[in-house]
Amino acid sequence: MAVPAGILAAVKPNSLYDQAVMTLALIGQSAPTFWIGIMLILAFGLWVRWFPIGGRGSLAHLVMPAITLGAFAMASIARLTRAEMLEVIRLDYINTARAKGLGEGRIVWKHALKNAAIPVVTIMGLQFGALLGGAVVTETVFSWPGIGRLAIQGIYNRDYPVVQASVFIAAVFFVGINFVVDLLYTILDPRIRYE
Repeated sequence: MAVPAGILAAVKPNSLYDQAVMTLALIGQSAPTFWIGIMLILAFGLWVRWFPIGGRGSLAHLVMPAITLGAFAMASIARLTRAEMLEVIRLDYINTARAKGLGEGRIVWKHALKNAAIPVVTIMGLQFGALLGGAVVTETVFSWPGIGRLAIQGIYNRDYPVVQASVFIAAVFFVGINFVVDLLYTILDPRIRYE
């Protein structure tokens, strides 16, 4: 959701949509994860009772923890996407594409996004580590049984093999995601080739 929001904010700079996206991104980056989770529980779990406030079960149990966990990453990715797209949209080859009569959608999605995507993909890969770290807090707030909560329970119980296994699994995922990011560079920019 962050990439399309950042692209549309860059295509319509200083519009009401742009200001709304950047305000939400500012809130998403400045609010702590546990606070966002508690506010979601208060608003949507207790006041309007749309979602369950904890545990696991249906898809409804996943909505608030997913929003809580992804808020910071979405905010930073949306801001970076907007900044990179604004930089690329002002370049000469984009003006040339417009002068040749290409449609605005094709210019934005094919030409501009491809050149603005490398820093965005890099940050997405790095945010994966932040998501793993934030999972500990989110799983604790929502009583969600996951790898983060398992690690915390292992620390409390002094069960060191469980803690080591949790950290090892998280590290394997993190290294794997960064490897995929490196492979994506060659797709996004054919000039980058690993030998």
